[in-house]
Amino acid sequence: MTGGFESFHWALPMVAMLAAGLLAGFAAGIFGIGGGFIVVPALLVVLPLLGGAKSEYTHVAIGSSAATIIVTSIRSVLAHAKRGAVEWQMLKDWAPWLVLGSMCGVVLASHVDGRMLTIIFGIGVLLMSQLFLQPRINNLVLTDTMPSGLLRVGIAGGLGAFSSLLGIGGGTIATTVMTLCGRTIHRGIATAAGVGTLIAVPTAIGFAITGFGHAGLPWGSLGFINLPAAVTVASMSILTAPLGVHVAHKLPPAVLKRTFGIYLIGIGLWTIWKSMKM
Repeated sequence: MTGGFESFHWALPMVAMLAAGLLAGFAAGIFGIGGGFIVVPALLVVLPLLGGAKSEYTHVAIGSSAATIIVTSIRSVLAHAKRGAVEWQMLKDWAPWLVLGSMCGVVLASHVDGRMLTIIFGIGVLLMSQLFLQPRINNLVLTDTMPSGLLRVGIAGGLGAFSSLLGIGGGTIATTVMTLCGRTIHRGIATAAGVGTLIAVPTAIGFAITGFGHAGLPWGSLGFINLPAAVTVASMSILTAPLGVHVAHKLPPAVLKRTFGIYLIGIGLWTIWKSMKM
């Protein structure tokens, strides 16, 4: 009887992580995002089943999400690259500032307690939902050139810091910037997948380092990265990222964006509510 209970205890987080990985991979492909909006909430539910202190769950969820984004974003950008949709020069120009911003975000996160970080995530998700629910934003074109100089430094650095705080790939903001600068939505989504990689690598490394040696981490954690969760989610996301890419290039994403925007509002409100119980 005890063995059956223990099997169920482990089956529940495993199923949740597998599902999160499948959804994250699809979202990465179709929207050019890393999937953090799906992975972080899922891990906030799953991590208590792996033990550890309540105060550490949000940091571990965000760090683990960043680790999975490395895989999902690389898989997504390679699939988009086969269609010739990635603007590699833009990634090269933005890379130093994305990395620097991500490192600053990790340092800031390390000085914020779990409850406040959960609130920040919830508010950030609510703000991001508007980029999916306000299609007029993606239809505007302000210029035909990408930001350069200090404007590029500010946008890329801010994007890196904001994304590392939330455990996301920053694809939504990157896509919006590119469409405002005259790029098609498909090129924006494709290139944004590469942005996710540039943000996720330093973020994951940073969370692993800043969380190393912390007491009360869930079972299987290396710093603020839970290895079982990261491996499970990432392995599933590899399967569905190409499917998301296929859909992104075949169908108008308006309905899916609106649905995802509503989902983000629900997740944002749920996360803020959850923070009040911490």
